[in-house]
Amino acid sequence: MQVICLDEEAFFDLIDRVITYIDGQKQEQNDWISAEKALEELGISSKTTLAKYRDDPDNPIRHSQVSRKLILYYRPSIEEFLQSKIQKF
Repeated sequence: MQVICLDEEAFFDLIDRVITYIDGQKQEQNDWISAEKALEELGISSKTTLAKYRDDPDNPIRHSQVSRKLILYYRPSIEEFLQSKIQKF
């Protein structure tokens, strides 16, 4: 067994780097979300409305149909869609 000694500053720098790396990995994994999560983020309850958004050619919400019943939605495109709907007073 090998023991590695670090001073306190180097130890906390290493911890910060690990946390940053893990947060980046989680973000990459969560870019594609289920229909249920997309409904929640859009604040709607109707799967029909979600399908209407998905099928509209002018709609920026990107999706990927993995199988006949599994459709995943690209979270950044949902955020863009919501930003485009902001009302300016």
